Amino acid sequence: MNNIIEINNLSKKFKIKKPKKGLFNLFSAEYKTVNAVNNISFNIQKGERVAFIGPNGAGKSTTIKMLSSILHPTSGDAKIFGLTPWENRQALAHEIGTVFGQRSQLWYNLPVKDSFYLIGKIYNIDEVKLKRRVSKLVNLFEIRDLLNHPTKSLSLGQRMRCEIVASFIHNPKVLFLDEPTIGLDITAKAIIRELIKKQTLEEETTLLLTSHDTDDMEKVCDRVIIINKGKLILDNSINHLKEKYLNKKYIRATLDNGEKISKEVNTQKMPIQKVLEDLLKGNNIIDFTIENPPMEEIIKEIYNQDV
Repeated sequence: MNNIIEINNLSKKFKIKKPKKGLFNLFSAEYKTVNAVNNISFNIQKGERVAFIGPNGAGKSTTIKMLSSILHPTSGDAKIFGLTPWENRQALAHEIGTVFGQRSQLWYNLPVKDSFYLIGKIYNIDEVKLKRRVSKLVNLFEIRDLLNHPTKSLSLGQRMRCEIVASFIHNPKVLFLDEPTIGLDITAKAIIRELIKKQTLEEETTLLLTSHDTDDMEKVCDRVIIINKGKLILDNSINHLKEKYLNKKYIRATLDNGEKISKEVNTQKMPIQKVLEDLLKGNNIIDFTIENPPMEEIIKEIYNQDV
């Protein structure tokens, strides 16, 4: 077994101030302990693309922050290439890439290309190799026309493409993506998913991706780990999850008279095509969408069934 990431009984607790009412309680405080990550264990092998999912507050981002040495755990252990992240931050920095969807690693007022070359200098990449690497990634992610624009002028979709390129510049062997498609439109999400998968496959990058979007999970990853309230509740292949839990779709259609129709479809019992054909009979549909159930609904269903 060629495990790149090994996590054993990892936990992280936070103390949170409890609100107190009353005039005489203004200057006193009570705290409660929250188990953000509660004794989780799993391994990830070289080249695996793993979706790490769960509802808000499940502990996904906290786990990634421990693995990328931003946070220290309360207890337990984690190893990446046999090294403990929070004890070997500098040594692992060259092996790990990170993208946090709501935080930028690009310099806000600088042209994008300047950020790329500054990142290359931080990682001590030879100038010739750096130019070759940047050129390859720029062509793959189709961002050449953005290179001379300051980061602050980019749309969210454009910025996220550039953020992901920045995370690949030093050719990391492990990539952590925390909500990389958050806030993007459907087209931008599809493009970013395709590019992430293509690049990680080509370079055998080990990927841990968090997202609330089930399409991110389906299109990019081959394995899924689900946590909720800090606890690991499922670790299996994407195919297993699709067969057992992603058999529900929501169809929403808008008719030419403005009427909106919503249908819930169990794809194990009825093909999507048959539902669409029935909708088209006697209706003039001007728009429709097919959606997966929300992640919270999938989590709830997993709790209600034996996995």
